[in-house]
Amino acid sequence: MPRQARIDTPGALHHIIARGIERRKIFNDDEDRDAFIERLGTILDQTGTECYAWALIPNHFHLLLRTGSAPIATVMRRLLTGHAICFNRRHRRSGHLFQNRYKSILCQEDAYLLELVRYIHLNPLRAKLVADMKALDKYPYCGHATVMGTIDCAWQNVTVVLRQFGKRVASARKGYRSFVEKGIANGKRTDLTGGGLIRSAGGWTAVKAIRAAATHEKSDERILGDGAFVERILAESQEVLDRRYALKAQGLTVEDVADRVAQVLGITTDRVWLPGKYKQQVMARSLLCFWSVQELGESMAAMAGRLGISTTAVSKSVRRGAHIADDLGVKLIS
Repeated sequence: MPRQARIDTPGALHHIIARGIERRKIFNDDEDRDAFIERLGTILDQTGTECYAWALIPNHFHLLLRTGSAPIATVMRRLLTGHAICFNRRHRRSGHLFQNRYKSILCQEDAYLLELVRYIHLNPLRAKLVADMKALDKYPYCGHATVMGTIDCAWQNVTVVLRQFGKRVASARKGYRSFVEKGIANGKRTDLTGGGLIRSAGGWTAVKAIRAAATHEKSDERILGDGAFVERILAESQEVLDRRYALKAQGLTVEDVADRVAQVLGITTDRVWLPGKYKQQVMARSLLCFWSVQELGESMAAMAGRLGISTTAVSKSVRRGAHIADDLGVKLIS
């Protein structure tokens, strides 16, 4: 059976799990971990991706990310490839480091954000990398210490988490820590590591109740959420695919996108492609990148090649282009 395509959309919340091939270590020591953290921070900053929780375990890691201007697939490709190259070079090994396919679960935020933060941040304790909560509070390879303020990690968004527990930082941290500590008794929760009806409903007991009531719930292994959420995400994802297929079927190309940008800004098409830091040039190339990547599905690498810039610059242009299109109230196809 062919693998299902990953589901992603701007602003989506994802629980990412990546494991070493054959359960082997992907972090041998602190130097490996430090290099990974530095690379992760750089990529998140360049792609506008937010991180709310993370934990590094010797043979796998967890991330809780919100999609920014770049798809999660792009973020993860850069992260995994970069770490594998660095790890292999440093330890004089060759071959695959990670399992072929990392796990990416799109999550219903209201219901699962805090549960996932707690589950991810308790991983080092469950793996016996730390002895107790006091040690976890200061453990440098897990986002819990950042939320507690004992470790500085500029790329981790702690505000979103803490504001769930109060307006004052000190009292919010106290509430957050109490919440995390209460989760120790829950052990390893398989309902938070994937989607599907069993997980989304909250376990077999809930599923049996649903069946007894003859209620039909939509489920999907790529999504963690209730039936209504699953249906909405699948519908939205299909809309994006349908729009892209429709545009491709119409024969729309990046060159046509450039023509549309020129029309919107009242300039010639040639000027859309020109480099420069003048406001109009920046607006033109930003709109070009945004519509080409988000609407046509053109890769950032392809756009980087066309424009003679880095993929990082394209990523920034996509984010900027989204704001410009919104401010001007314009669309690729009006």
